[in-house]
Amino acid sequence: MKIGVIGAGAWGTALSIISARGGADVILWSYDGEFKKFDGIETPSTLQITKDMKDIAKCDAWLIVTPAAYFRETLKKAKPTYANQPIIICTKGAESSTGCFMSEIMAAELPEAKDYGVLSGPQFAAEVARGVPTGSTLAGTPKALEVGKKILNLLYIHTSNDVIGTEICGVGKNAVALICGYNSISAKGENERALLFTRTWNEVVEIGLKSGANLSTFLDLCGIGDLFLSATSATSRNFAGGMAIAKGEELVGTVEGIFALSGLIRRAKNLGVETPMLIEMQNKMNLS
Repeated sequence: MKIGVIGAGAWGTALSIISARGGADVILWSYDGEFKKFDGIETPSTLQITKDMKDIAKCDAWLIVTPAAYFRETLKKAKPTYANQPIIICTKGAESSTGCFMSEIMAAELPEAKDYGVLSGPQFAAEVARGVPTGSTLAGTPKALEVGKKILNLLYIHTSNDVIGTEICGVGKNAVALICGYNSISAKGENERALLFTRTWNEVVEIGLKSGANLSTFLDLCGIGDLFLSATSATSRNFAGGMAIAKGEELVGTVEGIFALSGLIRRAKNLGVETPMLIEMQNKMNLS
C-alpha cells in the first residue's frame, strides 16, 4: 500500500515512520522539504520526502497532519491532486476564525471526499516514533476505518462512528491542556487546579453533547486518555505553552490550544452553550 502523508511536523513524521515500518510505501509531503528528525531514529528506506503535492496523487490513502491553522489552505493545495482516496484526518484542532473542526473544513473544501476518518488519542510523537505502545480512537466511515487500521497497525486502534465527538475531544484537550499549564504556575494551590481542570473539561463535554457527540466518546482514548496525557505533562506543547504564558515567556512553535480555546468558545456561543470558565481562562491569559 502506498500512503501519502500531508504535513511533516513531529506528528506527521512519526505517523510516516510507523506506517513505513508496518510495510507501507510512504510519501511525506512537506511545504519546505524538511521534516522532523528524532534523535536515534533512522528514516525508513520506504519513506520518501517531497515538496510537490502531485507526488501523492496516486497514493492509496492520505493522512492529513498539517496544523489546524493551515488545514484549509493546505487542503486547497491538495485538491487538484485528489483522486477519491480514503482520508484520515490526524490534525486535532479548530479553526479560530470560524470554530470549524477539520472534518467540517474538509466537507467545505473537498466535498468529493466521501470516505474519511479522524484519528485522535494520547500520543507524544517522539514516543510513537520510538515504538512505545500507544492507542488511538479512529472514527469514520467503514472503508476509512478499514484502511486506517491497515496503515496504523502498529498502534492500538479503537474504532468509532462518532466523528464529531472524536474531534471535539481533540480540540478540547488542547484547550484544557493549555489552561492546565497556565494554572500549574498561576493557581493558588492543587485544589484550585483540580477545580479549573474539572469545570473547563465539563464545558467541553457540554459543547460536544450539544453538537451530537456520544458521551462515551469522552471516556475513550481520544477523550480522557488524551486529556490525561496532555493536561498533566510539560512534554505537551499546549501544557508547556500555558506555562510560558503564565511566566510571560515567548511561545515556541505552534500552540494549538490557543486556537482551540477560541474555536470552542465561538462554537459554544453559536450552540447556545454557556462556557464561563473557558471564557474566564481565555481572559486571564490575555488571549481574547
